[in-house]
Amino acid sequence: MVVWERPEPPERPALAPLSRELIVRAAIRLADADGLDAVSLRKIATALDVGPMRLYGYIENKEELLDLMVDAAHAEIRPTGVGWREVLRSLADAMRRAVHRHEWLADLLGGRPQLGPHALATAEAVMAALGDVSVDAAMPVVSAVNAYTIGAVRREIAERRAERATGLDEQRWQATLGPYLTRAFAGGNLPALATVVRDAVHLDADETFRMGLDFLLDGIEARLSG
Repeated sequence: MVVWERPEPPERPALAPLSRELIVRAAIRLADADGLDAVSLRKIATALDVGPMRLYGYIENKEELLDLMVDAAHAEIRPTGVGWREVLRSLADAMRRAVHRHEWLADLLGGRPQLGPHALATAEAVMAALGDVSVDAAMPVVSAVNAYTIGAVRREIAERRAERATGLDEQRWQATLGPYLTRAFAGGNLPALATVVRDAVHLDADETFRMGLDFLLDGIEARLSG
């Protein structure tokens, strides 16, 4: 059959567009909705309407994907302000907000430094704001603020997860343990703890975070001024 008489082959659908950024965005949407366990190359491929094997042209494994997700989240952590104290407070607040938006981030922060482009840009902004802080003190100061922030937000996320798992918010959980604590304190063996539990102002999560950060920054300031 001559070419002019030969039927056209079935039209192949155009390949869906794909990029590393699109893959990371899809992974973050999955993680935001259902946690890190919901993130798989197969689910990402389905979300992007592509074959799973196409993803391997952009990432080699899930570890690379997680690194890219963390770095993408660092694009939301942009400290502002003037002077080291204001910038470090802004860094802590921005990191906390990012973790509250992306609960899975609490599980991936910490450990070895993040070296992606967004994380490096954040680190550069912080280091540039340290001003008169000596080069030897710069990293320990920032590490202290990071450690405090990561620890605090992990505790907050743990509370959020416990609330979902048990169906009890913090107030209701405390109420269920109230009788037990009353009995524990009645023996007089825990006087200091009993006084704090009964008499101290009970702060919410925002107030607790701010006060703890103030204690840390006050200590850093005293050390730098000494």
